[in-house]
Amino acid sequence: MPLNTVDRRIGAKTLLVLLPGAYMRAADFVAQGCFAAVERAGLDLDLCAVDLDLEAISSGRALPAVAGEILAPARRDYARVWLGGISLGGLLSLCQAVDHPASVDGLCLIAPYPGSRLTTNAIAAAGGLAAWQPTASQLADPEFRAWRWLKAPPPELPVFVGYGTEDRFAAGMRDLAGCFPEKARCALPGGHDWPVWRQLWEHFVAAGHFPTRS
Repeated sequence: MPLNTVDRRIGAKTLLVLLPGAYMRAADFVAQGCFAAVERAGLDLDLCAVDLDLEAISSGRALPAVAGEILAPARRDYARVWLGGISLGGLLSLCQAVDHPASVDGLCLIAPYPGSRLTTNAIAAAGGLAAWQPTASQLADPEFRAWRWLKAPPPELPVFVGYGTEDRFAAGMRDLAGCFPEKARCALPGGHDWPVWRQLWEHFVAAGHFPTRS
């Protein structure tokens, strides 16, 4: 499935691939100032925002397309490849890193959707993530595989995870963020919308993950 992208390519050594949330477009990352924030900070960072539709996501075609059309070529052309996204795009980024760890060198998860109620309720019913032991049937689901991975994420993987404290999914996001070191987390007042996502993006840009252009 050919993917439409919006790119900022300056010949950097690192590429950050951005996946949108539900009903979002790649162009929203530009319209909301994400590309401009990277430019203002002078980061030596290329950006590639991807259009994904819900049908492709629900059918399971979206991530293989991202991997084949974008991540695999980037592996040849860049020293480092980061993957990130907002809301559902954050969950997809996490799932990609879980199932194909060699495909990404870092994660930027902004308001990452923690999964369906079926997933989060099953973990809660087991007594929480530490007590939960996934069944074989659960591990056929990428959401459950992601939460199993979250029990012990690789400490060498750089991650940024941020969310709004009034987000309707804040409880699950807080649990997800708590799986990473404190320095990787950022919680700000706000809901599930662009005003707080823009602030979180600014925190990510300023976090020191990427060098500035000389």
